[in-house]
Amino acid sequence: MTDRECVELLQWAAPRLRLRWEGFRRVRGQVCKRIGRRLKALGLPDAGAYRARLEAEPSEWDVLDALCRVTISRFYRDARVFEVLRQDLLPARLQSLLAKGDATLRVWSAGCASGEEPYTLSVLFRLGLQPRFPGARLALVATDADEGLLARALRGCYPRGALRELPPEWAERAFPGTGDEPCLAAEYREGLDFLQQDLRARMPDGPFHLVLCRNVAFTYFAPPLQREVLARLVARLVPGGLLVIGGHESLPEGDFGLTRAAGPLPVFARTDV
Repeated sequence: MTDRECVELLQWAAPRLRLRWEGFRRVRGQVCKRIGRRLKALGLPDAGAYRARLEAEPSEWDVLDALCRVTISRFYRDARVFEVLRQDLLPARLQSLLAKGDATLRVWSAGCASGEEPYTLSVLFRLGLQPRFPGARLALVATDADEGLLARALRGCYPRGALRELPPEWAERAFPGTGDEPCLAAEYREGLDFLQQDLRARMPDGPFHLVLCRNVAFTYFAPPLQREVLARLVARLVPGGLLVIGGHESLPEGDFGLTRAAGPLPVFARTDV
């Protein structure tokens, strides 16, 4: 299957999956390789034959949908965002919570892949915030549609290269092993709950003080679905709660009750405080 044939297949299939082809431009090589392997496994000669298979067997759409899930994740990805959360935005939230007698920071990592993002938040909370707010607790829900990725997240062991952007002292304390694939220490897993959920169909109830939805909905979802998902995300934020999206993403147009919370960074606050 040529690159052109794969692009044409994705352009035809994406709307049926409520996705947007444009989101796949930079990563189509990865997706096309997966589709090529699927064609080989099915004994199909080309993309046209695969289209016919999709038309004839509706269950194959679920397979294609899984092949289109792109996961690029690492610890402390986009460090500027995590630094603003640690230094400014989350301390203000924790001060407000503790003043009200509520010690629990509630967080949702949407599209958590193999766990790097929620575990980053756990490490940041325990090593970067809890020393300043010793009475605070973290309750974090992490969701993803991919069962295999969630299994890796629950295992909690990663190549050392995935940890290179974590502050070195944090990496040493949170991943005390000496091997090539150290595992996260038990205390950083406390308060975390992993759920298999497709963001297009299901979300945890909330409410949350912080939601991270990065490089999923606002990259790959079709515009009508983006607006639907965004409205549901905002509904799960407490007043003044924070939404973080990917650094190269933008929110769909419309009045969703959000305003930028951190200058040029992709962090937004629910405005109905």
